[in-house]
Amino acid sequence: MTDATTRTRRAGRLSEVRFIMLLLLPGTALLLGVVMFPLLRSLASAFFTESLLFPGTTWAGFDNIVAVLQDGFDRLLWQTLIFTVGATIMPFLIGLALALVLNERFRGQRILRGAFLIPWLVPGVVVSFLWMWIFDANYGVLNGLLMQLGMIDSPVAWLFQTDTARGALIIAKTWNSFPWVMVMLLAALQTVPRELHEAAAMDGAGSIRRFFSVTWPHISGVAGLVILLEFIWNFQHFDTIFVMTGGGPAGTTQTFATEVYDTAFKGYDLGHAGALGLLWMVLLLVLVVIYVRFSERGEKK
Repeated sequence: MTDATTRTRRAGRLSEVRFIMLLLLPGTALLLGVVMFPLLRSLASAFFTESLLFPGTTWAGFDNIVAVLQDGFDRLLWQTLIFTVGATIMPFLIGLALALVLNERFRGQRILRGAFLIPWLVPGVVVSFLWMWIFDANYGVLNGLLMQLGMIDSPVAWLFQTDTARGALIIAKTWNSFPWVMVMLLAALQTVPRELHEAAAMDGAGSIRRFFSVTWPHISGVAGLVILLEFIWNFQHFDTIFVMTGGGPAGTTQTFATEVYDTAFKGYDLGHAGALGLLWMVLLLVLVVIYVRFSERGEKK
């Protein structure tokens, strides 16, 4: 009886293992076929001389990587960081401010919570075309409004000047991503005990002091994760820059994402594109390691 029971349990465990394997198989196949193989293939091209115009490949070793590092890599990194930092800080500050407001109880609170989610629901390409129309030099809404207010005398080519083009990209990305930050921080604010605020108020603490002594310590972990995730996503962002400026004017808004695309599909140089992608991935891995360490530290707390 005991042996039969043991065999039954083993058979049950084996069937569970097979069931788990069947569940994992489709996802694993998609991961290997759609993600891992193209990724490894494109990274391998960094070590070959390969072009879309001519068939065949030639071993190049580290020549492509050296060429990329010597050909304005620091400038490209700096431009990517400008966009990444700006498109991370602005949504965080706006999302935090809105989360603090929507955490209070007032009439129309639920309606506002839903309304502020709308920019997040709009696809990134649509957002990019919307803001490209707003900043357009000839028929843009922004120029028309500023001219009516008498703030400018003639239309400004916002997307064709370096400083204003960078600002326009950051504004467009901020409008699209601040709702996600707001939702995450609002969820964290819901966990802060109101009794602590009441006690601090009774001790004479004002709103600002209560925020830094009561609210921020409770939401700082979530806020740190939100900032890290936004930074990682913005570091590899593509569609807003590609649609609105295409990396211009004169390449001053070019980032790793758009540079890899232009090198591969406009310059037809898969070797240099692969080398640039390899260096870009190394930088992203550093950010991912920081995110994992930060997450683990938050879980231990």
